[in-house]
Amino acid sequence: MFNFCIYLCTQIIIDMEQVLVEIKKALKELFQIEAGKELQIQRTRKEFKGDYSINVFPWVKQIRKSPDEIARLIGEYLIINASIVESYEVIKGFLNITLTNEALFTNFANFSINNPKTSSFAPEKIVIEFSSPNTNKPLHLGHIRNNLLGDSISRILAHRTSNNVIKVNLVNDRGIHICKSMLAWKLWGNNITPSTAGKKGDKLVGDFYVLFDKEYKKQITELIQQGLTKEEAEKKAPLILEAQEMLQKWEQNDDETRQLWEKMNEWVYSGFNDTYAKLGIHFDKIYYESETYQLGKKYVTEGLEKGIFFKKNDGSIWVDLTADGLDEKLLLRADGTSVYITQDIGTAILRYNEFKPDKMIYVVGNEQIYHF
Repeated sequence: MFNFCIYLCTQIIIDMEQVLVEIKKALKELFQIEAGKELQIQRTRKEFKGDYSINVFPWVKQIRKSPDEIARLIGEYLIINASIVESYEVIKGFLNITLTNEALFTNFANFSINNPKTSSFAPEKIVIEFSSPNTNKPLHLGHIRNNLLGDSISRILAHRTSNNVIKVNLVNDRGIHICKSMLAWKLWGNNITPSTAGKKGDKLVGDFYVLFDKEYKKQITELIQQGLTKEEAEKKAPLILEAQEMLQKWEQNDDETRQLWEKMNEWVYSGFNDTYAKLGIHFDKIYYESETYQLGKKYVTEGLEKGIFFKKNDGSIWVDLTADGLDEKLLLRADGTSVYITQDIGTAILRYNEFKPDKMIYVVGNEQIYHF
Protein backbone atom coordinates (compact mmCIF):
# COMPACT_ATOMS: atom_id res chain seq x y z
CA MET A 1 0.00 0.00 0.00
CA PHE A 2 2.76 2.40 0.90
CA ASN A 3 4.56 1.52 -2.33
CA PHE A 4 1.36 2.40 -4.18
CA CYS A 5 1.28 5.81 -2.52
CA ILE A 6 4.97 6.45 -3.24
CA TYR A 7 4.40 5.35 -6.84
CA LEU A 8 1.46 7.67 -7.35
CA CYS A 9 3.13 10.62 -5.66
CA THR A 10 6.35 10.06 -7.60
CA GLN A 11 4.34 10.07 -10.82
CA ILE A 12 3.19 13.53 -9.82
CA ILE A 13 6.61 14.87 -8.82
CA ILE A 14 8.83 13.27 -11.45
CA ASP A 15 8.17 13.58 -15.16
CA MET A 16 8.63 10.00 -16.38
CA GLU A 17 9.07 11.36 -19.89
CA GLN A 18 12.45 12.70 -18.83
CA VAL A 19 13.66 9.18 -18.10
CA LEU A 20 12.23 7.84 -21.36
CA VAL A 21 14.00 10.57 -23.34
CA GLU A 22 17.37 9.55 -21.90
CA ILE A 23 16.77 5.86 -22.64
CA LYS A 24 15.73 6.64 -26.22
CA LYS A 25 18.96 8.61 -26.65
CA ALA A 26 20.95 5.63 -25.38
CA LEU A 27 19.24 3.19 -27.76
CA LYS A 28 19.79 5.50 -30.73
CA GLU A 29 23.45 6.29 -30.05
CA LEU A 30 24.48 2.80 -28.93
CA PHE A 31 22.45 0.66 -31.34
CA GLN A 32 20.94 3.03 -33.94
CA ILE A 33 17.44 2.09 -32.73
CA GLU A 34 14.52 4.50 -32.84
CA ALA A 35 12.52 3.25 -29.87
CA GLY A 36 8.74 3.27 -30.12
CA LYS A 37 5.88 1.65 -28.21
CA GLU A 38 8.04 -1.35 -27.41
CA LEU A 39 9.90 0.80 -24.89
CA GLN A 40 7.99 0.27 -21.67
CA ILE A 41 8.94 1.82 -18.34
CA GLN A 42 7.56 0.91 -14.94
CA ARG A 43 8.27 1.39 -11.27
CA THR A 44 10.96 -1.00 -10.01
CA ARG A 45 9.54 -3.86 -7.97
CA LYS A 46 9.97 -3.32 -4.25
CA GLU A 47 12.31 -6.27 -3.76
CA PHE A 48 14.91 -4.69 -6.08
CA LYS A 49 16.92 -1.51 -5.90
CA GLY A 50 15.88 1.28 -8.24
CA ASP A 51 13.20 3.82 -9.17
CA TYR A 52 12.32 2.73 -12.72
CA SER A 53 12.81 -0.43 -14.77
CA ILE A 54 12.84 -1.25 -18.46
CA ASN A 55 12.71 -4.61 -20.23
CA VAL A 56 15.38 -4.88 -22.96
CA PHE A 57 14.12 -8.15 -24.51
CA PRO A 58 12.32 -6.38 -27.41
CA TRP A 59 15.71 -5.47 -28.95
CA VAL A 60 17.65 -8.72 -28.40
CA LYS A 61 17.22 -10.05 -31.96
CA GLN A 62 17.99 -6.69 -33.52
CA ILE A 63 21.10 -5.96 -31.44
CA ARG A 64 22.28 -9.60 -31.29
CA LYS A 65 23.59 -9.39 -27.76
CA SER A 66 22.40 -11.00 -24.55
CA PRO A 67 19.70 -9.14 -22.59
CA ASP A 68 22.05 -8.59 -19.66
CA GLU A 69 24.73 -7.15 -21.94
CA ILE A 70 22.26 -4.77 -23.59
CA ALA A 71 20.98 -3.63 -20.20
CA ARG A 72 24.55 -3.11 -18.96
CA LEU A 73 25.51 -1.01 -22.00
CA ILE A 74 22.43 1.20 -21.63
CA GLY A 75 23.11 1.56 -17.91
CA GLU A 76 26.72 2.62 -18.50
CA TYR A 77 25.58 5.13 -21.12
CA LEU A 78 23.08 6.67 -18.72
CA ILE A 79 25.66 6.97 -15.92
CA ILE A 80 27.96 8.94 -18.24
CA ASN A 81 25.42 10.97 -20.21
CA ALA A 82 22.28 11.37 -18.11
CA SER A 83 22.67 13.61 -15.08
CA ILE A 84 19.41 12.34 -13.60
CA VAL A 85 20.70 8.76 -13.23
CA GLU A 86 22.76 7.86 -10.16
CA SER A 87 23.19 4.10 -10.61
CA TYR A 88 21.78 1.03 -12.31
CA GLU A 89 21.37 -2.68 -11.74
CA VAL A 90 20.81 -5.49 -14.24
CA ILE A 91 18.46 -8.28 -13.19
CA LYS A 92 17.67 -11.00 -15.76
CA GLY A 93 17.31 -8.70 -18.74
CA PHE A 94 15.75 -5.84 -16.80
CA LEU A 95 17.57 -2.56 -16.31
CA ASN A 96 16.73 -1.00 -12.94
CA ILE A 97 17.56 2.70 -12.80
CA THR A 98 18.08 4.76 -9.63
CA LEU A 99 17.66 8.51 -10.00
CA THR A 100 19.85 11.06 -8.26
CA ASN A 101 18.57 12.99 -5.28
CA GLU A 102 19.21 16.14 -7.30
CA ALA A 103 16.82 14.93 -9.98
CA LEU A 104 14.14 14.27 -7.41
CA PHE A 105 14.53 17.65 -5.73
CA THR A 106 14.78 19.52 -9.05
CA ASN A 107 11.55 18.00 -10.28
CA PHE A 108 9.90 18.72 -6.97
CA ALA A 109 11.04 22.34 -7.11
CA ASN A 110 9.68 22.64 -10.65
CA PHE A 111 6.29 21.50 -9.39
CA SER A 112 4.79 24.87 -8.49
CA ILE A 113 2.46 24.64 -5.53
CA ASN A 114 1.22 28.14 -6.27
CA ASN A 115 0.69 27.43 -9.96
CA PRO A 116 -0.18 23.75 -10.42
CA LYS A 117 -1.65 24.38 -13.86
CA THR A 118 1.87 24.71 -15.30
CA SER A 119 2.03 20.90 -15.33
CA SER A 120 2.07 19.05 -18.64
CA PHE A 121 -0.70 16.76 -17.37
CA ALA A 122 -4.21 17.58 -18.59
CA PRO A 123 -6.97 17.90 -15.98
CA GLU A 124 -8.89 14.68 -15.42
CA LYS A 125 -11.98 13.52 -13.63
CA ILE A 126 -10.81 10.98 -11.05
CA VAL A 127 -12.96 8.86 -8.75
CA ILE A 128 -10.94 7.66 -5.77
CA GLU A 129 -12.34 5.13 -3.31
CA PHE A 130 -10.88 4.78 0.14
CA SER A 131 -11.79 3.72 3.66
CA SER A 132 -14.35 1.04 2.62
CA PRO A 133 -15.08 -0.31 6.09
CA ASN A 134 -17.26 -3.26 7.11
CA THR A 135 -20.12 -2.67 9.53
CA ASN A 136 -19.16 -5.68 11.65
CA LYS A 137 -16.18 -4.04 13.35
CA PRO A 138 -14.60 -0.64 14.13
CA LEU A 139 -12.11 1.16 11.92
CA HIS A 140 -8.71 -0.42 12.64
CA LEU A 141 -5.16 0.67 11.89
CA GLY A 142 -5.36 -0.55 8.29
CA HIS A 143 -8.44 1.61 7.74
CA ILE A 144 -6.69 4.61 9.29
CA ARG A 145 -3.74 4.07 6.94
CA ASN A 146 -6.00 3.92 3.90
CA ASN A 147 -8.00 6.94 5.06
CA LEU A 148 -4.89 9.07 5.43
CA LEU A 149 -3.37 7.86 2.17
CA GLY A 150 -6.63 8.24 0.28
CA ASP A 151 -7.27 11.75 1.55
CA SER A 152 -3.67 12.81 0.89
CA ILE A 153 -3.67 11.41 -2.64
CA SER A 154 -7.03 13.08 -3.28
CA ARG A 155 -5.69 16.47 -2.22
CA ILE A 156 -2.55 16.10 -4.32
CA LEU A 157 -4.50 15.03 -7.40
CA ALA A 158 -7.06 17.80 -6.92
CA HIS A 159 -4.29 20.40 -6.73
CA ARG A 160 -2.38 18.95 -9.65
CA THR A 161 -3.69 20.65 -12.83
CA SER A 162 -7.00 21.25 -11.04
CA ASN A 163 -8.25 17.69 -11.47
CA ASN A 164 -11.88 17.06 -10.60
CA VAL A 165 -11.40 14.52 -7.80
CA ILE A 166 -14.45 12.74 -6.41
CA LYS A 167 -13.84 11.05 -3.05
CA VAL A 168 -16.09 8.05 -2.50
CA ASN A 169 -16.51 5.46 0.20
CA LEU A 170 -18.06 2.02 -0.27
CA VAL A 171 -19.46 0.73 3.02
CA ASN A 172 -19.61 -3.05 3.23
CA ASP A 173 -22.88 -3.15 5.14
CA ARG A 174 -24.20 -6.58 4.14
CA GLY A 175 -22.99 -10.14 3.77
CA ILE A 176 -22.15 -13.16 5.86
CA HIS A 177 -19.65 -11.25 8.02
CA ILE A 178 -22.33 -8.74 9.01
CA CYS A 179 -24.73 -11.58 9.83
CA LYS A 180 -22.12 -13.10 12.13
CA SER A 181 -22.17 -10.02 14.37
CA MET A 182 -25.95 -9.84 14.19
CA LEU A 183 -26.39 -13.49 15.12
CA ALA A 184 -23.94 -13.25 18.04
CA TRP A 185 -25.80 -10.22 19.43
CA LYS A 186 -29.13 -12.01 18.99
CA LEU A 187 -27.86 -15.12 20.81
CA TRP A 188 -25.78 -13.59 23.57
CA GLY A 189 -26.34 -9.82 23.58
CA ASN A 190 -29.15 -9.64 26.16
CA ASN A 191 -30.37 -6.44 24.43
CA ILE A 192 -27.15 -4.57 25.24
CA THR A 193 -26.68 -1.22 23.44
CA PRO A 194 -23.70 1.15 23.07
CA SER A 195 -25.15 3.43 25.76
CA THR A 196 -25.73 0.63 28.28
CA ALA A 197 -22.31 -0.85 27.50
CA GLY A 198 -20.55 2.51 27.61
CA LYS A 199 -18.82 1.78 24.27
CA LYS A 200 -18.67 3.27 20.79
CA GLY A 201 -21.20 1.50 18.60
CA ASP A 202 -18.65 0.14 16.13
CA LYS A 203 -16.58 -1.27 19.00
CA LEU A 204 -19.60 -3.01 20.54
CA VAL A 205 -20.62 -4.63 17.25
CA GLY A 206 -17.01 -5.69 16.66
CA ASP A 207 -16.98 -7.44 20.03
CA PHE A 208 -19.88 -9.63 18.91
CA TYR A 209 -18.10 -10.48 15.65
CA VAL A 210 -15.13 -11.70 17.73
CA LEU A 211 -17.51 -13.65 19.98
CA PHE A 212 -19.07 -15.38 16.98
CA ASP A 213 -15.65 -16.48 15.74
CA LYS A 214 -14.74 -17.81 19.19
CA GLU A 215 -17.90 -19.91 19.48
CA TYR A 216 -17.69 -21.01 15.85
CA LYS A 217 -14.18 -22.39 16.40
CA LYS A 218 -15.42 -24.29 19.45
CA GLN A 219 -18.10 -25.97 17.32
CA ILE A 220 -15.57 -26.83 14.63
CA THR A 221 -13.31 -28.50 17.20
CA GLU A 222 -16.22 -30.51 18.58
CA LEU A 223 -17.23 -31.72 15.10
CA ILE A 224 -13.65 -32.71 14.26
CA GLN A 225 -13.55 -34.76 17.47
CA GLN A 226 -16.70 -36.50 16.24
CA GLY A 227 -14.89 -37.62 13.09
CA LEU A 228 -15.48 -34.84 10.55
CA THR A 229 -12.66 -33.31 8.56
CA LYS A 230 -11.79 -29.66 9.24
CA GLU A 231 -13.38 -28.61 5.94
CA GLU A 232 -16.56 -30.56 6.69
CA ALA A 233 -16.73 -29.15 10.22
CA GLU A 234 -16.37 -25.57 8.95
CA LYS A 235 -19.32 -26.08 6.60
CA LYS A 236 -21.58 -28.00 9.02
CA ALA A 237 -21.09 -26.09 12.27
CA PRO A 238 -24.55 -24.96 13.48
CA LEU A 239 -23.46 -21.34 13.91
CA ILE A 240 -22.31 -20.89 10.31
CA LEU A 241 -25.45 -22.57 9.02
CA GLU A 242 -27.56 -20.21 11.11
CA ALA A 243 -25.57 -17.19 9.87
CA GLN A 244 -26.09 -18.32 6.28
CA GLU A 245 -29.80 -18.68 6.93
CA MET A 246 -29.85 -15.15 8.35
CA LEU A 247 -28.15 -13.84 5.20
CA GLN A 248 -30.78 -15.49 3.03
CA LYS A 249 -33.52 -13.95 5.20
CA TRP A 250 -31.85 -10.56 4.82
CA GLU A 251 -31.79 -10.88 1.02
CA GLN A 252 -35.46 -11.93 1.17
CA ASN A 253 -36.28 -8.73 3.12
CA ASP A 254 -37.35 -10.54 6.28
CA ASP A 255 -38.69 -7.79 8.61
CA GLU A 256 -37.09 -8.99 11.84
CA THR A 257 -33.70 -9.54 10.23
CA ARG A 258 -33.76 -6.16 8.48
CA GLN A 259 -34.72 -4.32 11.66
CA LEU A 260 -31.84 -5.86 13.58
CA TRP A 261 -29.48 -5.06 10.69
CA GLU A 262 -30.57 -1.41 10.57
CA LYS A 263 -30.25 -1.00 14.35
CA MET A 264 -26.73 -2.44 14.57
CA ASN A 265 -25.55 -0.58 11.46
CA GLU A 266 -26.68 2.72 12.98
CA TRP A 267 -24.54 1.96 16.02
CA VAL A 268 -21.58 1.37 13.74
CA TYR A 269 -22.13 4.50 11.62
CA SER A 270 -22.16 6.64 14.74
CA GLY A 271 -18.77 5.20 15.70
CA PHE A 272 -17.40 5.64 12.17
CA ASN A 273 -18.51 9.27 11.99
CA ASP A 274 -16.75 10.02 15.26
CA THR A 275 -13.50 8.59 13.87
CA TYR A 276 -13.82 10.37 10.51
CA ALA A 277 -14.41 13.68 12.30
CA LYS A 278 -11.25 13.24 14.37
CA LEU A 279 -9.26 12.49 11.18
CA GLY A 280 -10.76 15.41 9.25
CA ILE A 281 -12.01 13.03 6.56
CA HIS A 282 -15.11 13.60 4.45
CA PHE A 283 -16.48 12.03 1.28
CA ASP A 284 -18.30 13.42 -1.73
CA LYS A 285 -20.45 10.31 -1.93
CA ILE A 286 -20.93 7.18 0.17
CA TYR A 287 -22.11 3.98 -1.48
CA TYR A 288 -23.63 1.11 0.45
CA GLU A 289 -23.29 -2.47 -0.76
CA SER A 290 -26.86 -3.11 0.37
CA GLU A 291 -27.93 -0.68 -2.37
CA THR A 292 -25.56 -1.90 -5.11
CA TYR A 293 -25.24 -5.67 -4.73
CA GLN A 294 -28.41 -6.36 -6.71
CA LEU A 295 -26.95 -4.44 -9.64
CA GLY A 296 -23.90 -6.70 -9.54
CA LYS A 297 -26.14 -9.78 -9.51
CA LYS A 298 -27.96 -8.39 -12.57
CA TYR A 299 -24.72 -8.09 -14.55
CA VAL A 300 -23.54 -11.53 -13.43
CA THR A 301 -26.82 -13.02 -14.63
CA GLU A 302 -26.49 -11.21 -17.96
CA GLY A 303 -22.91 -12.47 -18.29
CA LEU A 304 -24.11 -16.02 -17.68
CA GLU A 305 -26.77 -15.68 -20.38
CA LYS A 306 -24.16 -14.38 -22.85
CA GLY A 307 -21.77 -17.26 -22.10
CA ILE A 308 -19.15 -15.01 -20.50
CA PHE A 309 -19.60 -16.76 -17.14
CA PHE A 310 -20.49 -20.37 -16.36
CA LYS A 311 -22.54 -22.26 -13.80
CA LYS A 312 -21.22 -25.21 -11.80
CA ASN A 313 -23.26 -28.27 -10.84
CA ASP A 314 -24.13 -26.80 -7.44
CA GLY A 315 -25.68 -23.74 -9.11
CA SER A 316 -22.89 -21.26 -8.28
CA ILE A 317 -21.75 -18.87 -11.03
CA TRP A 318 -18.08 -18.42 -11.91
CA VAL A 319 -15.78 -16.70 -14.40
CA ASP A 320 -12.83 -18.57 -15.90
CA LEU A 321 -9.77 -16.30 -16.06
CA THR A 322 -7.16 -19.04 -16.42
CA ALA A 323 -6.36 -17.87 -19.97
CA ASP A 324 -5.28 -14.56 -18.43
CA GLY A 325 -2.96 -16.27 -15.96
CA LEU A 326 -5.44 -15.98 -13.08
CA ASP A 327 -7.91 -18.64 -11.90
CA GLU A 328 -11.62 -19.37 -11.71
CA LYS A 329 -13.45 -16.80 -9.60
CA LEU A 330 -16.75 -17.25 -7.78
CA LEU A 331 -19.25 -14.51 -8.70
CA LEU A 332 -22.45 -15.78 -7.09
CA ARG A 333 -22.90 -18.51 -4.48
CA ALA A 334 -25.03 -21.61 -5.08
CA ASP A 335 -27.73 -20.23 -2.78
CA GLY A 336 -27.90 -17.06 -4.89
CA THR A 337 -26.18 -14.77 -2.38
CA SER A 338 -23.49 -12.30 -3.40
CA VAL A 339 -19.74 -12.18 -2.73
CA TYR A 340 -17.43 -9.15 -2.71
CA ILE A 341 -16.74 -9.21 -6.43
CA THR A 342 -20.48 -9.27 -7.22
CA GLN A 343 -21.00 -5.82 -5.76
CA ASP A 344 -17.59 -4.56 -6.95
CA ILE A 345 -18.72 -5.24 -10.52
CA GLY A 346 -22.04 -3.49 -9.98
CA THR A 347 -20.53 -0.52 -8.15
CA ALA A 348 -17.80 0.02 -10.79
CA ILE A 349 -20.42 0.16 -13.56
CA LEU A 350 -22.68 2.39 -11.45
CA ARG A 351 -19.85 4.86 -10.80
CA TYR A 352 -18.78 4.94 -14.42
CA ASN A 353 -22.31 5.69 -15.59
CA GLU A 354 -22.72 8.31 -12.87
CA PHE A 355 -19.45 10.23 -13.20
CA LYS A 356 -17.87 9.16 -16.54
CA PRO A 357 -14.40 9.41 -14.91
CA ASP A 358 -11.07 9.27 -16.73
CA LYS A 359 -9.67 7.16 -13.89
CA MET A 360 -10.90 5.18 -10.91
CA ILE A 361 -8.43 4.58 -8.10
CA TYR A 362 -8.92 2.11 -5.24
CA VAL A 363 -6.84 2.67 -2.10
CA VAL A 364 -6.71 -0.76 -0.47
CA GLY A 365 -4.28 -3.05 1.30
CA ASN A 366 -1.89 -4.96 -0.95
CA GLU A 367 -3.62 -8.23 -0.04
CA GLN A 368 -6.46 -6.99 -2.29
CA ILE A 369 -4.28 -6.59 -5.41
CA TYR A 370 -5.11 -10.03 -6.80
CA HIS A 371 -8.83 -9.49 -6.19
CA PHE A 372 -8.85 -6.31 -8.23
